[in-house]
Amino acid sequence: MVTWIVVAVLVLAVAILVAAVVSVLGRLSGLERALRRLARRQAEAMKLQEGAAKLEQTLAGLQDRAEVTQERVAVIQAARGEADSKQSLQRA
Repeated sequence: MVTWIVVAVLVLAVAILVAAVVSVLGRLSGLERALRRLARRQAEAMKLQEGAAKLEQTLAGLQDRAEVTQERVAVIQAARGEADSKQSLQRA
């Protein structure tokens, strides 16, 4: 009689263990999907970061060009100012 009780307890314990394993395995597939999604998002973030770095370099180049252009405009305006003042002196 005691053997049947021990066998029943062991069968019940194995059944509970199997249920726990099935539950964990079911969650693993969800975790695997989440892991794939995170890896995809990380790859997208890396691409965006590379694009941002390229944009930053382009912006720095444009800023340098704008500074050079402003300097040239200042030189041209100064030259025109000198020419205008010479012409006004010649007229007087």
